[in-house]
Amino acid sequence: MVCVSEKPGRYQRSTGGLFGALLVTLVVIIAFVAFRGLLRDDIEIKPEPVDYAAAATAARGAGFDVVSPKALPAEWMATNVDLRQTEPPVWGLSILTGEGKFIGLRQQSGSVADLIDTYIDEDAEEGEPLELDSAVGSTWQTWTDEGGDTGYLVELDSQRLLVYGSAPASDLQTFITLLER
Repeated sequence: MVCVSEKPGRYQRSTGGLFGALLVTLVVIIAFVAFRGLLRDDIEIKPEPVDYAAAATAARGAGFDVVSPKALPAEWMATNVDLRQTEPPVWGLSILTGEGKFIGLRQQSGSVADLIDTYIDEDAEEGEPLELDSAVGSTWQTWTDEGGDTGYLVELDSQRLLVYGSAPASDLQTFITLLER
């Protein structure tokens, strides 16, 4: 005959035991992360290029008169396209120069102040107008902020086109000369 205990076995529970178990778990996690960090090289993430020309062609086919560059210099890369077929439509393009500096393009309706506040800085200062030989417009409003961002804005019928970024002003101006409607 097998003797069965009438009282189930129990272990002692305590707050100190709970904290001890949590502490051991935390030490194991930290040790794992540190060990993995020691064995891993720095990961370099490179952006993938996007086909902005196809997106611009599709937008034009849908009746939206977007502005885009004819072509980019060989070392520059389009990294993002933003096309929203809302009412009114929105078109945006992100470019990285060969030195890794950012150039952005925004084409949309809305106030100049909203565009400048959103894409350059709330405290951006308007400078002297810039005269450029461009298929999009010849007189551009200039904007700068204390952080080194620059923007150029031109009115297009009922929309505004803003070219902005951390790239040097000469790169931004080169980009403007590449634009077409």
